[in-house]
Amino acid sequence: RQLRMSENDNVGEATQRLGQMAGPTVWTAFGQLAQEHTIDSNLGQGFPDWTPPKFALDSLVEAALDMQQSPHQYTRTEGHPALVKQLAERYSIHMKRQIDPMKEVATSVGASQALYLSLQTLVKPGDEVILFEPFFDLYVNQVKLAGGTPVYVPLKFVSYSDTELSGGDWVLDPQVLKEKVSTKTKAIILNSPHNPTGKIFTRGEMEHIAEALELTGPDCVVLSDEVYKYIVHAPPKEPSQRKGESSLCEGHIHFASLPGMWDRTITISSAGKTFSATGWQVGWCIGPAHLISRIHRVLPYVQFCASTLIQEALARSLPKADLPYEGYESYYHYLKSKYTRKRDLLVSALTEAGFAVPDYERTPGGGFFIFARIGERMKNALPAEVVNIPNVAAPGGVARQDWALCEWLIKEKGVLCIPSSPFFSKERAMEGASDEFVRIAFCKTDETIQAAATALGMMEEDFDKTLEPVNMTLKSE
Repeated sequence: RQLRMSENDNVGEATQRLGQMAGPTVWTAFGQLAQEHTIDSNLGQGFPDWTPPKFALDSLVEAALDMQQSPHQYTRTEGHPALVKQLAERYSIHMKRQIDPMKEVATSVGASQALYLSLQTLVKPGDEVILFEPFFDLYVNQVKLAGGTPVYVPLKFVSYSDTELSGGDWVLDPQVLKEKVSTKTKAIILNSPHNPTGKIFTRGEMEHIAEALELTGPDCVVLSDEVYKYIVHAPPKEPSQRKGESSLCEGHIHFASLPGMWDRTITISSAGKTFSATGWQVGWCIGPAHLISRIHRVLPYVQFCASTLIQEALARSLPKADLPYEGYESYYHYLKSKYTRKRDLLVSALTEAGFAVPDYERTPGGGFFIFARIGERMKNALPAEVVNIPNVAAPGGVARQDWALCEWLIKEKGVLCIPSSPFFSKERAMEGASDEFVRIAFCKTDETIQAAATALGMMEEDFDKTLEPVNMTLKSE
């Protein structure tokens, strides 16, 4: 006992703030399962299983071999000059205002570090940070590392049907948000397009968030995580919900572009999702100088600079992405078309297997995940003895239905999906709010999606009644 007390006394404050949540995670648990079993289709983590576009790779090689600039040494800590100038030019169009590249842009090692730096410069012990639930699981511990307290605002799932299992919409209740904010609230994290649901926050919902800021102190800031802004595969159909969208990102509204919100927003993004290069790890913050200057001040003590080489390669890639690409008006138009097709392939496979999924003719969507609802046939196929059993990595230490199904799909079908419970607060997960959902990625090759379709289509052996095998004709990449 004395040894354990001594070990606890020697733990640093950051580790203490994480507490028990610093143990095994969904990513370590399912990574281990993937090593122990044959995976025919990995639809788990959100990274593409193809190479970046050729113009991006060419830019990387050109930068690496550029003897004059030789971007192999340290660069400006706050951001490589060539890159911040490119970003300022683009965001000046996004935000409909002139962005100062040296004062209103900061680069980082990925969007995760951009969020970390933002929270570290905004939050102190006792402060609260609003998270819309479900949420990307990284948010919770980053808030805790800053000494803050996460306050959850559940998004309400509204099913298309009251009589049968169906997809639906995740909706923000503005009254719930107003009840949760207070003068203790120092940040609201907004993620649109949203991970894990694919939700696109409507302009009306964003306006409710802006109104909620009036109930906080004057120093409360919105951290707008927009890493999926170029993957809006189902833009809102109502013109009123697209008012103010960026001319460069169809269907996407930058929260900072709303009236009066520039001074109260840090916009966070990265290159990884857009250019299928998650390993490049270059992210950025865009915002008013009084907020970005704090990040500039902290950066040298966290990471002297993000990779000079990758920043230079990205600076060279951005103008090329605006040019015609593979028969499309630009790379961004190609990207949207590619992901729309892959989404539809996965939707067909999941529907055949008995999942309920969003109807993208009526529900806007972005990113590259489908938050699928577990159908009755799938529930019946899942052996009862694998549900609600102890699991140290699962929320509350219990593998509920979503977790058990994903483990079973790996072991029995070779298909890797991610349970939804890690994207909910422990309390809500234990109440069963996440039991019916799993997150499934479609940022994968057609062959990977086909393998999942085949495996899921053969599940009639596990159903009480026959399920016809999935028959999908795939267009080559």
